[in-house]
Amino acid sequence: MFSKSKINEPGPKADTTAPQPSNAAPASGSDYKPSAPAKAKPPASILSADLLVTGNMKTTGDVQIEGQVEGDIRAHLLTVGEGATVKGEVMGDDIVIHGRIVGRVRGLKVRLTSTARVEGDIIHKTIAIESGAHFEGSVQRQDDPLSSGGKATKMPTSATPAPKAAGDADKS
Repeated sequence: MFSKSKINEPGPKADTTAPQPSNAAPASGSDYKPSAPAKAKPPASILSADLLVTGNMKTTGDVQIEGQVEGDIRAHLLTVGEGATVKGEVMGDDIVIHGRIVGRVRGLKVRLTSTARVEGDIIHKTIAIESGAHFEGSVQRQDDPLSSGGKATKMPTSATPAPKAAGDADKS
């Protein structure tokens, strides 16, 4: 009824037979690798240049803005593109600004590139401001700039006449 095929016959090599369960580790072993990573990082959400969003956005993922947003944004990594404009408060673990923000910026790491234009206060743990960036507002360092939602550490609303570096003292 069934015939044995020479393709399935074990040859001189012993490892062509079925796997040896005595040597194989169970699914919890260190050699086990799932076919798809359990927590693969999704790609960043991109808001294109022709898009106007009115309203607040909140995500634990990454967002890249190339268009216009009128509202507050909260994200893990927030990138504001060179032609983008955000009018509202932005918060994130890592914020990279190439474009324009009118409003408060709160982030663990904040970076203003040479094309950035920020009109508002920046509350940060670490900050980098490249030469050529335009910034009007105040800068305040906090160990946890994301925790207090902005009400407890309200900054003065008037902008300073000249950009201040993170370590500069107030002029009194």
